[in-house]
Amino acid sequence: MLMEADLPEDVEALRAFALEQSRLLTEERAAAADLATAKSEAEAEIERLQSILDAFLRHRFGRKSEQLDPDQLQLGLEDVETALGAARAGREAASARSKGDRPRKANRGSLPAHLERIEQLVDVEGIDGFRACPCCGGGLHQIGEDVSERLDVVPTTFRVLVTRRPRYGCRSCESAVVQAPAPAHIVEGGIPTEALITQVLVAKYADHLPLYRQAQIYARQGIQLDRSTLADWVGRAAWYLRPLRDHILERLRRSERLFADETTAPVLDPGRGRTKTGQLWAYVRDDRPWGGIDPPMIAYVYAADRKSERAEAHLGDFAGILQVDGYGGYTALAKRQHQIKLAFCWSHVRRKFFDLADKSPVATEVLQRIAGLYAIESEVRGTSVDHRRAVRDEQARVLVDDLRHYLEARLRQVSAKSKLAEAIRYALTRWDGLTVFLNDGRVELDTNTVERSIRPLALNRKNALFAGSDEGGDNWAVIATLIENCKISGINPHTWLTDTLTKLANGYPANSVGDLMPWTNVG
Repeated sequence: MLMEADLPEDVEALRAFALEQSRLLTEERAAAADLATAKSEAEAEIERLQSILDAFLRHRFGRKSEQLDPDQLQLGLEDVETALGAARAGREAASARSKGDRPRKANRGSLPAHLERIEQLVDVEGIDGFRACPCCGGGLHQIGEDVSERLDVVPTTFRVLVTRRPRYGCRSCESAVVQAPAPAHIVEGGIPTEALITQVLVAKYADHLPLYRQAQIYARQGIQLDRSTLADWVGRAAWYLRPLRDHILERLRRSERLFADETTAPVLDPGRGRTKTGQLWAYVRDDRPWGGIDPPMIAYVYAADRKSERAEAHLGDFAGILQVDGYGGYTALAKRQHQIKLAFCWSHVRRKFFDLADKSPVATEVLQRIAGLYAIESEVRGTSVDHRRAVRDEQARVLVDDLRHYLEARLRQVSAKSKLAEAIRYALTRWDGLTVFLNDGRVELDTNTVERSIRPLALNRKNALFAGSDEGGDNWAVIATLIENCKISGINPHTWLTDTLTKLANGYPANSVGDLMPWTNVG
């Protein structure tokens, strides 16, 4: 603060002093105005970006949710949220400069207790432990402290495990040499530990990072590994893990109810110099929506085509309810295998009408009626089988019956060649399978359970483009099966795979692989 004693006594000096103070005040006001403008512009940018983000979310969760590919949505959200972060940083910097203090901290969540804590001390300067008071020079004593935590990372650190096996000889007989046997490994005589092989598997099949990109990442740390070397490790691991996938598939065959779906798997066809279209079939059991006690599980199987005989071979002697989309191959399968009863998917019915909703009041009406079914499902999800069946019988059955009469009536009124007639026929020809859920509380309204399990395959396909061979497609199915079972069981796939590969390399009994399953480690 300027004191009276600080003012110059000379008139000219006083005038000069006044002019200088005026200039400084003008500069301060200009700087404050600039800060206010910067803050205002940052807030406007945040508002604009937030509106874009809201629009993305409306596409994802609103009425037009099926117009935007989920993966494209995630990429768009990442870019918008990145821009939002930059705008917020600008606003906080402007606020800090204008207020002269640090921006308010936002609570972004707690950090897991199991992470290692590395402490660093930020203290006032002192000499030989003595810290002087800035006011009187007296000694300071600690009266408290502020503690903050930030999430840090150490880039992937490679290390070399050196295994020494001493040899011992007998001084008495000098004929015996004693040495502990060498530990068995997935890659005998090679350089990778089971943990490193697991890292490659998880990066490729869980994080969708192709092997050539992994090789580039390793090279940045001075580790030169050819893509072909990594591929060899993956193939060897798949050989060891295949019995576990087959065990899961056998367990699924003994279930009373399954979901099934398939997705394309482009595979290199060297003879023709291009790719051919294989198929990855997915079979899922998940009884959690009605409180079932069996663990959820997934199995993927590669096949060269989409013929219904493939599913028949995969399912073996399965007898029960198979919930699927509208693919005709499943209908053909059920006709040959009378012990299989098909339940169809209302979500696929809804999609047929969704594409017509902007042009057809009939399609809009159908969508509203199907929405009523989903509203009932949201109320009974997680309840017992008997409760689900009772509520559906009381509330959903009348909606389903009315919808069928409505569709039959409208089918007689529209052109048989129209898209609307095609959507109506799609629903009516599958009506028996669409109504199975009314009489069985274990059956879901749609096949979203298995479609969620298909999504990781689609992500891997986008990043890897194609598999190198039919065998590569099957390796893909084997490893993806085990990683997705870890995820659905809430198990860290890296920890589980490392432990499992180590056990398999050391000769774990083939008839006991059921004890290695991810769900046996839950709870």
